[in-house]
Amino acid sequence: MKFDIPSADRKALLALARESIATAFDSRQPEMPSLQDDIRCGAFVTLRIDGNLRGCIGRMHSNDLLPITIAEMARAAAFEDPRFPPLSSDELDRIEIEITLLSPLRPVRPEEVQPGIHGILISAYGRSGVLLPQVALEYGWDRETFLSQVCRKAGLPPDTWRSDAAQLYAFEGLVFSESVSEGA
Repeated sequence: MKFDIPSADRKALLALARESIATAFDSRQPEMPSLQDDIRCGAFVTLRIDGNLRGCIGRMHSNDLLPITIAEMARAAAFEDPRFPPLSSDELDRIEIEITLLSPLRPVRPEEVQPGIHGILISAYGRSGVLLPQVALEYGWDRETFLSQVCRKAGLPPDTWRSDAAQLYAFEGLVFSESVSEGA
């Protein structure tokens, strides 16, 4: 990805994500940090407990300032991911938070996809699905497996990426988490 953010801003965004979830339990709003730059981009917030996915929600792009996007996505990951029940207050201290900032989407041909570098969005037959760049690395997927898995995520047959009806978009991500102080 062509941009980076200072370590202090990464830490502030991770603290904001945690505070956004914590304050939801007593209907308060978190205090928004000031960052060095006014960044507006897509972002995902991923929650894990003991290394297992506990929630992941994001936006592919956003016109809001980055702290607003992160606060909203953190709460959504904790309480609105349809794959999981809402996070309980007992789980708050056990979650690990990861943030992925997204570059703009660009159309891509299947042979251009670089697992571990690119995230993928597929759109076909009225359905769409997204996988973040780090997912291919986590599972050791090659290009074809990554493309097949994003089809499955969209509820499409695994070879839909080969179809002329499929639109593929790539993006890159700046990933940082509470467990890696300087990010990855």
